Order: sequence, then structure tokens, then C-alpha cells
Amino acid sequence: QLQLVESGGGLVQPGGSLRLSCEAPGFSLAYYAVGWFRQAPGKEREGISSISSHDGSNTYYADSVKGRFTISRDNAKNTVYLQMNSLKLEDTAVYYCAARATAFLPTSATEYDYWGQGTQVTVSS
Repeated sequence: QLQLVESGGGLVQPGGSLRLSCEAPGFSLAYYAVGWFRQAPGKEREGISSISSHDGSNTYYADSVKGRFTISRDNAKNTVYLQMNSLKLEDTAVYYCAARATAFLPTSATEYDYWGQGTQVTVSS
């Protein structure tokens, strides 16, 4: 069974940057579309970005992160990244990656089959 592992979270000041990674040890992530989601305390899980399988030619960004976050994939390293720049206080949340073996670009949580455990991102001065 595909297992996803997120890393790269941490504490950062407003305006700072972090890069999250999503890996699937023992599996080729190239065959999977991957999405990034986040959930802040007391709020619903929010889909923030997705990338299509293989060449990653299709991407999606939520309005809340558009222009600040960039999703990418390196199939040679079996990793999907989320580069987060110009971080704001409201970006504080647990960030999850999810995967589905599909040629399409899922954007909602219900479309994904596999989930990681999450990594905490805290933006604070």
C-alpha cells in the first residue's frame, strides 16, 4: 500500500519561506497525481494545490495561495514539493499530501486515495 511521508514543516516568520516535500518510499510517485491540503485548528481541510501525474504539466492552486506557493515534482527523486513563499500568519496549519493514480487532476480531498500523516507549519513573529 502506498504510504506518503511529508517533511519540511517548521516555524517561520511572516514573509519567510518553507519547502515541503512529499515522498512515497518504495513506490514510484510518478504514476500519481499529488495534492497538498492543509487544516488549521477549528477549520475544514482546504485543498491548496495539485499536480498531475508523470510530467506534472497540469497544476492547480487555490486563490489563497496563488502567486505565493509553487508545486513541482521530481520523479527521479520520487518527490513532490510545495515551495511556500511570502508566508502569512493565516498559513499556519498542518499540511498533508495526498495521492491518486489517475491521469486527471484531482483537486478535492474526496478524490484522493492515499494520505500522509501531515507536517506542521507555523507562521509566527
